Amino acid sequence: MAQRWTQRPPGSNWGDFGPDDQRGRMNLLTPARRREAMKEVITGDVFCLSLPLDRPGGQVLNDHRCAPVFKPVLRSGNQVFNFPHDRIDPRFTDVSSDEAVLLYSQYSTQWDSLAHKGSLFDVDGSGERKRVFYNGWQIVDANNQGVQGDLGARALSIANMAETCVQGRGVMVDLHRHLGEARTHVDLEMLLKIMEADRLSVSEGDILCLHTGLGQLIVDSPPEGPDPSIRLACAVLDGSDQALLNWITESGVAAIAADNLAVESSSTLGVRKNIGPRGAVLPLHEHCLFKLGVHLGELWYLTELANWLHAHQRSRFLLTAPPLRLPGAVGSAVTPVATV
Repeated sequence: MAQRWTQRPPGSNWGDFGPDDQRGRMNLLTPARRREAMKEVITGDVFCLSLPLDRPGGQVLNDHRCAPVFKPVLRSGNQVFNFPHDRIDPRFTDVSSDEAVLLYSQYSTQWDSLAHKGSLFDVDGSGERKRVFYNGWQIVDANNQGVQGDLGARALSIANMAETCVQGRGVMVDLHRHLGEARTHVDLEMLLKIMEADRLSVSEGDILCLHTGLGQLIVDSPPEGPDPSIRLACAVLDGSDQALLNWITESGVAAIAADNLAVESSSTLGVRKNIGPRGAVLPLHEHCLFKLGVHLGELWYLTELANWLHAHQRSRFLLTAPPLRLPGAVGSAVTPVATV
């Protein structure tokens, strides 16, 4: 396929993994790097890094995403749940349960696909800014069919990430241990000081995990949802700090996951100010998903793992976190597993 762009955004890596690349920095999770990650396994203990998928509960953190809703599955007019098959034939002894679930793919613990955030960019030098995504892919929705009808969304869908199996070395930065539960916008200087204090570093191909404590606040909240004060709790990365964005580029991290709402300060808390004549509401999303092909994980549950790593004077672990292999989806629920 011919290259789909004649100019790429400043600071992007478009084309570096090939003109048709659809995986971004997942390409860095090579067999050699997976073997290195497996060396981090010492005790064989495992940690589930997902919230229950009906959390955070309610819509306090995001007013346009909802908790899962279970739907019935019907067979010959009968709801197949605790269904005795002797109603079909008195000789049958089976009792069956089935279900359908309406699932918002980014309500709870999730991965963002590279189709989740694009930008208005003059991709072909025509002077016209077009809706474009990582590596110049464009979403074409002539029939207004939504995600499943979008050729571009399918090209960059979460299924591509799933096919890599997402297994590599995770590195934990425990922001909560240094900053507590106060809302703090973490710029590069602050991040590097914390990493230096904890004597940790990241290398190309690592998956950076940020423990802020918000996941634990969600777990400790009522099932119907947390108090609205949680919207301004715990640390977030300062996506407006260009030095931080440059560091993400130079570090070579394959992905970033956090236990907060959006890794950076979220647009659900209001439109970002001081963007100049033009700019992104979520600059870190734009930088990672659009320019670099760095997937973002949100609302993970990291507290138990972070506490264990601190107690054992460690920061690295084997991380296995493939999303659902759902073609066309721009995000996915995920149950990450850390093996230490």
